[in-house]
Amino acid sequence: MLVIGENIHIISPRVKEAIENWDKRFFQGLALKQVKAGAGMLDLNIGPQKKRGVEIMEWLVDTIQEVTDVPLSLDTTNAAAIEAGLKRCKGQAMINSISAEPARMEAMLPLVSRYKAKVVALAMDPAGIPATADGRVAIAMETLLPKAQEAGVPMENLYLDPLVLTVKGSQEHAPETLNAIRIFKQLSDPPPMTVVGLSNVSNDVPPERRSLINRTFLVMLMAAGLDSAIADPLDKKQMEFIRIVEQRDSSTGLGKLLVTLYDAVAAMEELDPALVDMSDPEQVAVYKTVQILRNQTIYADSYLRL
Repeated sequence: MLVIGENIHIISPRVKEAIENWDKRFFQGLALKQVKAGAGMLDLNIGPQKKRGVEIMEWLVDTIQEVTDVPLSLDTTNAAAIEAGLKRCKGQAMINSISAEPARMEAMLPLVSRYKAKVVALAMDPAGIPATADGRVAIAMETLLPKAQEAGVPMENLYLDPLVLTVKGSQEHAPETLNAIRIFKQLSDPPPMTVVGLSNVSNDVPPERRSLINRTFLVMLMAAGLDSAIADPLDKKQMEFIRIVEQRDSSTGLGKLLVTLYDAVAAMEELDPALVDMSDPEQVAVYKTVQILRNQTIYADSYLRL
């Protein structure tokens, strides 16, 4: 599982302040923390930055590459800033992102081809995000894959993103996202890669619940065929869930449950409640979260207490 570190994001007030102050030490420290925690790539989200995008992206890429050689994901709607960053990247970079909107594809796909970059392709078009897995797959089949192939993008460089929405008010999308990931991996031979913005699933959820929802959904997504996630590598419990699943470590009760959950989702089966130790609060929390993510229990901020 490739974890793409999400923490250098303009939405963070501290990141925004550091950009304004050209605070090299802050960004280098944050980059190294993410890499040490397990990030295999770093996302640099500078926002639209219509006026200073080129300058900021060049500076940020150079700043990060002074201390680490992990690949970079360049995240902005400013195509000129993307190209400026690609020119500075020492290794293969990722463009985050394109969609099935013609203007976005016309601006970004030539850059993907010219710089042999990886690219995140969002399953959305000018009408928005389809409610069903079939709708998202249709966008991938009818637009994203053909356009990528026309541009000469190898399948191993194309990362399809079904778009994760929050369980708070949109929980019906969670199982559709799982299904979309599963079908994406069957679209071609070789198959495209898959990626999600993981933390979106817990947007607007109380802070103390976010990690549990994120990491439980991640196990389910991995079982459906997920290759990578834009996520917080500093979340130690999340990284431990990844380790348990990848190593199939069933040496603890929680580990056994996570491996069982992974296998159930991979086989498109339900998680048998009889396999959950209801005297173990951690296992109960995971089980209740799975019910939310399966859209079998209505989400409420107090769902763990119900």
